[in-house]
This record gives sequence, structure tokens and C-alpha cells, in this order.
Amino acid sequence: MKNKTTAAWLAFAGGPLGMHRFYLRGMNDWLAWLLPIPTALGLYGILRVQSNGLDDPWAWILIPLLGFTIAGCALTAIIYGLMTPEKWNARFNPMASADAVSGHTNWFTVGAIALSLLIGTTVLLSSIVFSFQRYFEYQIEEARKISH
Repeated sequence: MKNKTTAAWLAFAGGPLGMHRFYLRGMNDWLAWLLPIPTALGLYGILRVQSNGLDDPWAWILIPLLGFTIAGCALTAIIYGLMTPEKWNARFNPMASADAVSGHTNWFTVGAIALSLLIGTTVLLSSIVFSFQRYFEYQIEEARKISH
């Protein structure tokens, strides 16, 4: 039986590595195997910033991949946590009754939803701000080159 609280916490904490998808769909889920790729690219972007500075154009392309992956997994945790027990059990526990305990929401589920909302929103907005800031700084530099 797949537990909704466990899936929500795995999506929040281990989502960028695909842990929630492995838990719910098994080791043959190809999307779970692809999720670590943007995570690794984003981490590589952070390493590039540390070694090359903030002016590295590849870094400001790669870092938002990590942020958007984390935010997407936080959204998935929220969706899992807010799913009704009937819908949860119909989708992930088809052999169980519609009102099985594994689909119920408890305080640990609410905690996963609250942290996912807080962290996911912060990471998403930070990624958007970082992307736009770098883009506009690049545009200003190019405009200065043209005007001189």
C-alpha cells in the first residue's frame, strides 16, 4: 500500500532525485530516472558560479534548472498531500478500499504541504529573479558595447 504522507515527503525532500516516482511507480519509471539530470545540471551551474563568478553565462542558464526542478517537486508534494483519500487509493492503491488509511491526511501530511509551499515558492521565485536579473544585466552589457 502506497502511503500518501510518505509520497508527499519523498516528493518534497527527494523529488529532484525522483524518489517519489520510484516509490509510487517502481524502478521502471523512466521519468524518475530523468529527474536527476536537471538537478545535476543545476548543481553544476552552482559549481561554475563558485569557480568562474556570477558573470558565467552557462551558470545563469543551468542554475534555474535546479530551482525549477525543486519547485516542481514541491508542487507535486502539495498535489499528493491535498488529494482525497478516494482519489489517492484509486490511483495508487487500486486493490484497497476507497477509504483505506494509506490515503488519509494527517498532521505529517500537512507538514509536508506547508514546507513544500514555503520552500517551493521561495525557490521558484528565486530562480525566476536570478534568471531575469542575469538576462537583463547581459542585455545592458550588450547595449553598452553597441553604444560605444
